[in-house]
Amino acid sequence: MNELYKEMIKKARTGKVEMEEDCQHIDMIQDVSPSTTEGCEECLKIGDEWVHLRLCLLCGKVGCCNNSKNKHATAHFKETGHAMVTSFEPGEEWIWCYTDEVMIWPS
Repeated sequence: MNELYKEMIKKARTGKVEMEEDCQHIDMIQDVSPSTTEGCEECLKIGDEWVHLRLCLLCGKVGCCNNSKNKHATAHFKETGHAMVTSFEPGEEWIWCYTDEVMIWPS
């Protein structure tokens, strides 16, 4: 995980972030390593494409966004209950909580 993500997660854990509403799941965030750096793990297995990537902040699974036809990041949440994801795209800094439907930005 690069330093940008580590810093953002540190801020989220200490409450130094901006949120649309309160998120009850920030304390679930783990220091994860991406399951792959090549793309959406499931799309790679089936030879399909993705639009943007998301990183699960509980286990490190890399999945494709909801603009991708397979929506693997959301499917991972539904299968596991892992609510916290971040963008796995260069230059994007945010965290999304699926359960609370809250966007979190570093302040």
